Amino acid sequence: MSPTLAGILFIGSLVLALVLTHRPLGDYMYRVYTGTKHTAVERVVYRAIGVRPDTEQRWSVYARGVLAFSLISVLFLYGLQRLQDKLFLSLGVPPVTDHVAWNTAISFVTNTNWQAYSGESTMGHLVQMAGLAVQNFVSASVGMAVAVALVRGFARSRTENLGNFWVDLVRGTVRILLPIAFVGAIVLVAGGLIQNFAEPHTVTTLTGGRQAITGGPVASQEVIKVLGTNGGGFYNANSAHPFENAAPWTDWVEIFLILLIPFAMPRTFGRMVGQVRQGYAIVAVMATLALASVALTNVFELSGGATVPQAVGAAMEGKEMRFGVSNSATFAAATTLTSTGAVNSFHDSYTPLGGMMTMFNMMLGEVAPGGVGAGLYGMLVLAVITVFVAGLMVGRTPEYLGKKISAREIKLASMYFLVTPVLVLIGTALAMGSAEQRASMLNGGPHGLSEVLYAFTSASNNNGSAFGGITVNTPWYDTALGLCMASGRFLPIIFVLALAGSLARQAPVPESAGTLPTHRPQFVGMVVGVTIVLVALTFLPALALGPLAEGIH
Repeated sequence: MSPTLAGILFIGSLVLALVLTHRPLGDYMYRVYTGTKHTAVERVVYRAIGVRPDTEQRWSVYARGVLAFSLISVLFLYGLQRLQDKLFLSLGVPPVTDHVAWNTAISFVTNTNWQAYSGESTMGHLVQMAGLAVQNFVSASVGMAVAVALVRGFARSRTENLGNFWVDLVRGTVRILLPIAFVGAIVLVAGGLIQNFAEPHTVTTLTGGRQAITGGPVASQEVIKVLGTNGGGFYNANSAHPFENAAPWTDWVEIFLILLIPFAMPRTFGRMVGQVRQGYAIVAVMATLALASVALTNVFELSGGATVPQAVGAAMEGKEMRFGVSNSATFAAATTLTSTGAVNSFHDSYTPLGGMMTMFNMMLGEVAPGGVGAGLYGMLVLAVITVFVAGLMVGRTPEYLGKKISAREIKLASMYFLVTPVLVLIGTALAMGSAEQRASMLNGGPHGLSEVLYAFTSASNNNGSAFGGITVNTPWYDTALGLCMASGRFLPIIFVLALAGSLARQAPVPESAGTLPTHRPQFVGMVVGVTIVLVALTFLPALALGPLAEGIH
């Protein structure tokens, strides 16, 4: 079977599986977030944290809950890393340095999972489990909670209330993420991933050298790494490591888990607003952008333009032989279209245009389908911008789902969109303008710029993957990228919740002959166009100096 045909079958089977799970999982999440009963486990949690689960919150109170929980999580994870040598299951590793501990704490709490360290040599088992894996669950649940709050803003009218953050957080973790992760971990263990508390084993290599092989609770962390679109690997090689991704079929499972919840959430959205066809329109936009990206990334990697790739038929550098080019390219597209950031190949070794696609996916705002929760609320913000643009074209007040998009709403949507470009471009400019930071680059020219641009794009969009080729484990990069992660996560969340509160206060606007239908292919095409044009206008100059310049060199 040719690599192209194998890649098509691989992608086709993923699409089929996502289509089959879209409705049942979306309907299940709808029942989770709209139900009024609390389980016994949830009631215990509410009593422990002092929450009254039957009370609702205004957007500002909801936002304070998000920020307070995240701040406590950062402080806890930072302290756990700094004290790990005094804790059991530390494997004898020393405390994590202050700047790496800060960067890692911010990274995992913001669902970025950027790693300025080697997991197997820096973190003990307890920190991996009680610190990093726990944040993989709750940071994903925070994103889902914010998305649901925005959907309630569209669904409700004449109210200040958007639900209860603590209830949404607990339900997302207990009822959605934990059950799927439990089943997924068993599947991955059956596929060859390890799950133990073993001390490092010293083995003799084929060349006679000595190497320490670290074990650990890998499968349980791997499944939530991909399911929660987190991305932080137990090992430095991430999903290219055989203990994290053992075979082509486990590679398929991991990609499926990455896309599972983000592609199902539009169904939840459609059910909550009472118009399932609106959910279909949103998922159609996501699918259109995703399929185009996967196809282009595969084309660029399977038809590499350099001499060696042309001689062997594809760009094999930096890719695992057990996965091949197409599966690696599909994984790269999936992980950058979402906020996952896990990698099963080395993105720095991709062709210039293939590497550009991974950057472009993040620059889209990771909305196709995006991270769990974050992808849905990002796409809904783009839908708001689209109806505003359409309203300007026909000279009438724009409306979306029965809500007027006035000056307040479009200002909040615009500020949401502008946060990450400002962080990416300013961060890249500061790094490139500093002689000290340029000295940490292993490559010059367009490729060196691409590596720096990728780092700040990844951090600001809460992705966490890296091109490599630059030394980022320095106080400056750890601090700068940490600030980008925090700002790129929490400023958009504040704008989204403020938008939700503004929408919830409105009275519904009845449809008229001039109302733009937002469930038809015309609107789907408009949202796709607005998304691409906004990214192109914002990032084209930087891309032209980096991967595009390298690609035509």
